[in-house]
Amino acid sequence: MAFAAYAVYAFSDASVKILHGSLPAYQVTFIGSLFGIGALPFLKTKSDQWTDLLRTTNRRLWLLRFFFGAIASICSVVAFTKLPMAEAFALLFLLPSFVTILSVIFLKEDVRWQRWTAVVIGFVGVLVILRPGFRELSIGHLCAAIGGFTSAVSIVIFRALGPSEKRLSLYSAALFGVLIVSGLLMLPEMRVPTAQEWIWLAGYGVFGTIGNVLLMLAARMAPASLVAPPQYSQMIWAIIFGYLIFEDSIDLPMALGIALIVFSGLMTLIRERVRKTSLPPSVAGASNPAAVVNHDEVGKNA
Repeated sequence: MAFAAYAVYAFSDASVKILHGSLPAYQVTFIGSLFGIGALPFLKTKSDQWTDLLRTTNRRLWLLRFFFGAIASICSVVAFTKLPMAEAFALLFLLPSFVTILSVIFLKEDVRWQRWTAVVIGFVGVLVILRPGFRELSIGHLCAAIGGFTSAVSIVIFRALGPSEKRLSLYSAALFGVLIVSGLLMLPEMRVPTAQEWIWLAGYGVFGTIGNVLLMLAARMAPASLVAPPQYSQMIWAIIFGYLIFEDSIDLPMALGIALIVFSGLMTLIRERVRKTSLPPSVAGASNPAAVVNHDEVGKNA
């Protein structure tokens, strides 16, 4: 179920890239988040009330998730628009490394040498991919890095809130953040999409919502330590789509960098499993690139 969820997410990301930036990123994320509302009935349990969408145990942290969720979604759309899919995924997959660093700074977690080694390997992979001074860097690279960082902030916020926070509240924070922030930012540049653009926007939103639901179902069937690692299967889809649809090319240094980042992420997840670190409950993204915010948010309490 998890592999299926991440495959569907990859189709959603490809729909964004097919748009080739013809629409502002704000408008794309806003429309995608509208489809994200469709996941709410699957998220709500019998004990939940619809008022739980806005109820939280810590309003300040809820608002942080609200804004960082919007930033992550917008930056992810820009990254997939400007970069080859595999390269965008590789940089977004720095999320576990950022989580480790932020957990030490803000949560005072005890991080041992194995996880620090994974962090170092991940950033070495980034340097191998970017090769600063040897290739031109773009806004897409910056947005991918910001997307990974803001995604990590979202996970650290969960750990700060604790398991008592409602899944509806966690989901709505990111959903409303994308809707409101993107909705306001898109107003000056908004235009009516063409019929063909509506097809890809629908693909982005519908596939993203289906991925959300599949990921929630997966988290009800298996522990977080088993549901999180399959996210790296998206790299396979990225390479396939890049080759067949977008004519992307991956040279040897980029392939090596991608391998290092994926190894770093898997190494971190393995250490999380060994240490039995509590991961967030299953709260998928408001829209698919925003789901990067929550690929790691699959847990035993789902």
